[in-house]
Amino acid sequence: MSQRKAPVCQNKENNVPRAAAKKGPPAQKGALSENKAQKGAASDTAQESSKGRRWTLADFDIGKPLGRGKFGNVYLAREKQSKFVVALKVLFKSAIKDFNNEHQVRREIEIQSHLRHNNILRMYGYFHDESRVYIILEYAPNGTCYKALQAAPNRRFPEETCARYIRQIADALSYCHTKKVIHRDIKPENLLLCAQGQIKIADFGWSVHAPSSRRTTLCGTLDYLPPEMVVGQTHNEKVDLWSLGVLCFEFLTGKPPFEAPTFEETYRNISKAYYKFPPYVSEGAQDLIRKLLVVNPNERLELSQVMKHPWIVSHTEEKSSQ
Repeated sequence: MSQRKAPVCQNKENNVPRAAAKKGPPAQKGALSENKAQKGAASDTAQESSKGRRWTLADFDIGKPLGRGKFGNVYLAREKQSKFVVALKVLFKSAIKDFNNEHQVRREIEIQSHLRHNNILRMYGYFHDESRVYIILEYAPNGTCYKALQAAPNRRFPEETCARYIRQIADALSYCHTKKVIHRDIKPENLLLCAQGQIKIADFGWSVHAPSSRRTTLCGTLDYLPPEMVVGQTHNEKVDLWSLGVLCFEFLTGKPPFEAPTFEETYRNISKAYYKFPPYVSEGAQDLIRKLLVVNPNERLELSQVMKHPWIVSHTEEKSSQ
């Protein structure tokens, strides 16, 4: 798989130097094991957060790094009292302030903390100290979808796996849209995998509450940008439908449909919805993707129809997400 093009935005929200992301709480040797999560403690942890418990770093044993975020790292962690395993996202206030991103962090916390869906990563709570913001997240043991895709044979998923994931994501996005939330950055890097083949939307850094339903900010990852954003038009929740089509294509082929050697060619391909299917992609999958990758946002297949599409149903009728 070729290297992903950098996220695109009209401001500097994503341009965080790598040095800023290398800092973090030291891992406590031997403090934590991944396989000791006690699932029954989840509701207790969530209830304590909802009741306004004042968390501190001392409440957690810190384990290994799980990944690098925009403004810091994510660590495996365990709440000491309940022994419940979580992912602790650590953001550095200095980096957030340097790039004028306070509003984005507040928005991410505000949105994700209020979402409750089986295919959306749960945010249990947050706290901060003088130098860092800590976000307590559900732990997804199987890592990112991007990593799984790279490790898959030929770097692509079987159609059954792809259909199952697309249905779950469509269900989660449908829920978000009922809450007037547009995600705007659906891609394999922002999806996490749990046990039993469950996929979860994990990063709401570019998401917005959109009561007016029209936005103009250019943000997200270039390969996944819809035509209306590329040409600078206003956009609404239908940008997520386009991204779902791009995602389905990448799951099945190992690369985004509009990928090209230069940014200019990629923009041109997106604006005209120009792409080609490899011969091994089934007619059913092609039909779904064609109905999502439509230049006119109003003509894209609705999420409710995505979940009822014959190709999706044929692969998921006994494995539908909740």
